[in-house]
Amino acid sequence: MIKEAIIPLAGLGTRLLPFSKIIPKELLPLGEKTILEHILDECIDAGISKIILVISKKKEIIKKYFNKDNYLSKYLINKEDKLSLFKLKKLENYNKYIKYVYQNEPKGLGDAIFKCKKVIKNNFFLVILPDDVIIKYNCSKEIIQIHNRYKNSVIASKKVTNKEVSRYGMIKYLKINNNKIYISDLVEKPKKKISSSNFAIIGRYILPKTIFPIIKNTKKGKSSEVQITDAIKKLINKNNSFYGCIFKGSYLDCGTVKGYNKSINKFRIL
Repeated sequence: MIKEAIIPLAGLGTRLLPFSKIIPKELLPLGEKTILEHILDECIDAGISKIILVISKKKEIIKKYFNKDNYLSKYLINKEDKLSLFKLKKLENYNKYIKYVYQNEPKGLGDAIFKCKKVIKNNFFLVILPDDVIIKYNCSKEIIQIHNRYKNSVIASKKVTNKEVSRYGMIKYLKINNNKIYISDLVEKPKKKISSSNFAIIGRYILPKTIFPIIKNTKKGKSSEVQITDAIKKLINKNNSFYGCIFKGSYLDCGTVKGYNKSINKFRIL
């Protein structure tokens, strides 16, 4: 069973500037919750009992957001504001699941996952990227079900247009059976003319613990960062089975200003 999840939050959020200069992008509102709360609720609903938030010293406000505020609680008690107290209590309850790991330099997703090596205890674990919010259907629960059945690693995927392939890591596959893709390789942000397929990687992974020594020996790629895609490719080349899952649900891109604004508008009409 998958009981552990990693959520990398230490990035600088430059694609959401200027909004992310002071407020971490994961704490921006989406409906009646923050982006991060949507991701946490997805994890908990999928049966995750330990959620590792990878933050930096510059993002310690995330810890403060979930920690108890005695002064504010006392003020609301005196006002008999039960609704606001309920909202605060809900935030505090997330602390039952959360552990924090620090990544103080932007060295990439691979490095963020590697920082969690000592706190991951099980053979497989979930990784969720908070830029990708999936609603209406629990994508994490869906890929966990595939893992439970086949005991393999799983990557969430969606079909994109030819114009979009250069924005994503793309899947090369052997065959597709229903919503399951038999992955043979990954290509990071290819040009549309050389893309091996139209199936993009979306920010949900089930990875094996054996990926940690692979990450450690993976050279830095673009922007001097350790890419998780490169580590996964090495595992595939060592005959580790990876399945792609064409997820159900509605995808919201919250990683850019344009995508975030579209997500807010889409969320309003759901």
